[in-house]
Amino acid sequence: MTEITYNYCFDFPDTSKKRFLIKLDTETYNYKPSGGNPPDWAKLEVAQCQCCKLKSADHEYCPIAANISELVLAFKDTASYKSCLVSCISTARTCSKETTVQDGLASILGIIMATSGCPSMTILKPMACFHLPFATVQESNYRSASAYLLRQYFTNKKGESADFFMERIQEYYQEVQEVNKGIFKRIDMTSEMNADKNAIVTLNALAQILVLEVKESLESLRPIFT
Repeated sequence: MTEITYNYCFDFPDTSKKRFLIKLDTETYNYKPSGGNPPDWAKLEVAQCQCCKLKSADHEYCPIAANISELVLAFKDTASYKSCLVSCISTARTCSKETTVQDGLASILGIIMATSGCPSMTILKPMACFHLPFATVQESNYRSASAYLLRQYFTNKKGESADFFMERIQEYYQEVQEVNKGIFKRIDMTSEMNADKNAIVTLNALAQILVLEVKESLESLRPIFT
C-alpha cells in the first residue's frame, strides 16, 4: 500500500452529492496533493500567520492553503447549517453521520491541516495518522492529551527534555490557534457562504478547550481513570 486514503462523501436530501478524497503517504503521513495550480489567496505572503516559520523564498504557497483550496472551492456556495449524510470511507472502516456540512468539513480540514507540512501544526499530526471522523469534544481532549504525552515519552527516550506535566502545551496550541485564524482569513477572501469558515471556528474552539482543560488538570477526564 503506497498511500492511506479517506474518501469523504456528502449526500444531500435533494440527491446532490459532493466527494473529496484525502491521500496520505504511508511512510511520512504527509498529505498528497491532487495537483493543479493553487489560487492567489494560497500564496504564503497573503495573510501569512505571525507564527509562520516558512520563507517565501523557499515556499511560494502556504502548504495548508494550497491543499485546502480545492475543498474551499467545492463548498464556497454551501451554507454551514445544511443537513446531509457525511460518510468517511477508509481501508479500515466506514463512518457515517447525519449532520451538517460544517461538521463534515471540520473533520476533513482537521486532517489536511495537520498533514500539510505546516511546522506549527506538527503537534497535531499523530492524531491525523489515526484519524477519527466526527470526534466529540471529550474524544478530542482525550486524543490530544494522550498524543502529546506519548510524544513526551519518545522525547524522553531520546534523552531530551520531556514535558510530562504539559507545561508547554499552551505554547504549541497558541500557534495552532494562530494558524486557524490565518486560514480563516484566507478562506474569507474567496468563500461566499460560511460552511468552511465555521468549520475552522469549530477546530479553533477545540484547541481553546484543550488548553483550558489542561489548566484545570484535565479534571473532566479524571473519572475515566477512577
